[in-house]
Amino acid sequence: MRQKKNFLDPPKILVLGFASIILLGTICLTLPAATTNGHGLPFLNAMFTATSATCVTGLVVVDTGTTFTLFGQLVILFMIQVGGLGFMTFATLFAFLLGKKISLKERILLQESLNNISMEGIVRLARRILIFTAVIELAGAVLLSIRFSFDMPLGKAIYYGIFHAISNFNNAGFDLMGEFHSLTSYVDDPTVTLTISSLIIIGGIGFIVMNELYEYRISKRLSLHTKIVLVTSSLLVVVGTIGIFFLEYSNGLTLKPLSFSGKILGALFQSVTARTAGANTLNIGDLTQSSLLLIILLMFVGASPGSTGGGIKTTTFTTLFGAVWSQIRGKEDVIFYRKRIEYETIYKALTVTFSGLFLVMLMTLILTISEHGQDFLTIVFEVTSAFATVGLSMGLTPELSPIGKGLIIFTMFAGRVGPLTIAYAVTMRRNPDAFRYPKGKIMIG
Repeated sequence: MRQKKNFLDPPKILVLGFASIILLGTICLTLPAATTNGHGLPFLNAMFTATSATCVTGLVVVDTGTTFTLFGQLVILFMIQVGGLGFMTFATLFAFLLGKKISLKERILLQESLNNISMEGIVRLARRILIFTAVIELAGAVLLSIRFSFDMPLGKAIYYGIFHAISNFNNAGFDLMGEFHSLTSYVDDPTVTLTISSLIIIGGIGFIVMNELYEYRISKRLSLHTKIVLVTSSLLVVVGTIGIFFLEYSNGLTLKPLSFSGKILGALFQSVTARTAGANTLNIGDLTQSSLLLIILLMFVGASPGSTGGGIKTTTFTTLFGAVWSQIRGKEDVIFYRKRIEYETIYKALTVTFSGLFLVMLMTLILTISEHGQDFLTIVFEVTSAFATVGLSMGLTPELSPIGKGLIIFTMFAGRVGPLTIAYAVTMRRNPDAFRYPKGKIMIG
């Protein structure tokens, strides 16, 4: 007897889960209590903000610090935390608190949500993720609160410290500084710059890597995945920092007025935040076109699997780079640290990358029509930022038409849940073909 197929498989549940959180957040933000004018946000703007928060993007159509009341800001903060950890991890927290056992179905969903290879020890990993998150966000909040206390009343400084620690650890980039200024007033401040950069980097390497680093004191070994994540992430930050430093060194609107140490901090922060965080200490609209292109490339690569960030992921980028390098050298296998990468993994990397490129190009094409008159590079930048759930903006988002807002909402949602769904689809067990067609030859290059 043929077994009935389960309609709600893990990808569908994850998509519906994110959509439900967005819908709930949208309703909350339309309430009069959510905004300072007492009217609530219009539905489309509320949906845009809720999607941006849940998908930990950071693109905004209204200024967070001046538009929302404490209630509205807390709604946004809740969506950021749930969206960053994944709603299944958050649901597991409540299960722990209530003393409930985690069922097999919930374990499968956790595995899919965390993008983990194996289901073994998945509940222990989820418990550690919650602990890691609490400790790291608390540490960041303390450091930021102390620094902000020199600029504002202590109560406000503590609240700002907590908000910005949670926002940046989850790679969301929402801020309360007002007037769309983000963190530009702290461009050469080492405490704010280095604390938030650290939060972004830690949140972007992935919980699996965090767990392995935690266990390293006992195991004394790191997996190939963790090695690739750490090396690739470090290289991208260094390359991005050097690139922005030299490209903006003589730009009077960005780095030129700063001291040498201020220039380094400014370049470093923009390199780190391009890896899907969204906060900025330099005005993005004032950057040179060369820097903007470099940031677009960094945004597209994004963070690492199982993290709070987006993009095609560092491991995908490294796998494709390794495949190209092997072809150039005339080698058949892709080798990292004396380990051979399977062809199936390379095909997955190609699928994720091509899907991302296709989505970015399609949304860019449509937006050039709906947002007629806007600069092409600005549109590409905004779309890439939305797809990679970064949140950096050249100022286009608040000026988008209703159609444009809808397209960016879709892009943010697809950028957050799309890679999860694609990853699941390409890892599902396939039935072997009953036969194989004869080989055909085509010319490449």
